[in-house]
Amino acid sequence: MFIGQYSHNLDEKGRVAVPIKFRPELKSAVVTKGLDNCLFLYPKKEWDKLAGEIADLSISKSGNRAYSRAMLAGAMEVEFDKQGRIILPEYLRNFAGLNKNVVIAGLYNRLEIWDERKWNDYQKRNEKNYNEIAEALGGTKS
Repeated sequence: MFIGQYSHNLDEKGRVAVPIKFRPELKSAVVTKGLDNCLFLYPKKEWDKLAGEIADLSISKSGNRAYSRAMLAGAMEVEFDKQGRIILPEYLRNFAGLNKNVVIAGLYNRLEIWDERKWNDYQKRNEKNYNEIAEALGGTKS
C-alpha cells in the first residue's frame, strides 16, 4: 500500500529517487502518462491488471482508443539503480512538465509523480472542495 507525499529532485539525466519504503513493492514497475498531467508509477502486478482492463475496452469508441493509446503506448518499464532511482523517459517528463522539484504521492496501489508547482496548485484548487467531493462520492463507512 502506498500512502503519503514526498519531495524529491529530478536530476539532469531524468532520474528521480523513489522513497525507500516503496522500493520493495516496486522491484518490477511501469511508469506511464497519468491523469491531470502527472505520471503514474505502478508495481508490475498492478499494471498487468490495469493493462488487461484497458485492453478489454471496446475499440469502437474513440475515447477508449485515445485512453488506451495514452496509457499503453505511453508506458515504459523502469528499473532501479543502486541509489533507488528510476529514469523517467524524456517524453514522460515533457508530458508531466517535470522540472527539478517533484512530488511523489502514494495513492494505495500506485504512485503519482508530479511537478512540485503543479502539485501545489492542484492541492490548493481542490482542498476547498474536499467536503463536496466526499459528499458526491457518498462518503465512507468510517
